[in-house]
Amino acid sequence: MSDTALPSVLFVCVHNAGRSQMAAAFLTHLAGDRVQVRSAGSAPADTVNPSVVAAMAEAGIDVSAEVPKVLTVDAVQASDVVITMGCGDTCPVFPGKRYLDWQLTDPAGQGVEAVRPIRDEIEQRIRGLIDEIAPAGQS
Repeated sequence: MSDTALPSVLFVCVHNAGRSQMAAAFLTHLAGDRVQVRSAGSAPADTVNPSVVAAMAEAGIDVSAEVPKVLTVDAVQASDVVITMGCGDTCPVFPGKRYLDWQLTDPAGQGVEAVRPIRDEIEQRIRGLIDEIAPAGQS
């Protein structure tokens, strides 16, 4: 990565309707224009999980307009860090990329009460990631 390029992060889960959407939204919200953010799923759902939309709204982040996206080779190649969340072997692996696997409960089929702790854990992990790849004051 060059000095002028922004770090880029891709969040991947199976349906791109819950965990990866929350992670991408938190990273965008907390890091602003210091990081390029992408999310995708190996088998995307039609819509973002409504309980995820509600839990994120409680945190002051609107993801209601987000649409699950299909994982592409291009998205992986364009990212410096690829964070997988339960997609197993369906995530392509390329040399030179940094991979992290975050073991998080899948919010699919869960009510907002069950999604809140997942949301909060994702936010904590995102704050740690920002400190590592795009500390405040760095441009």
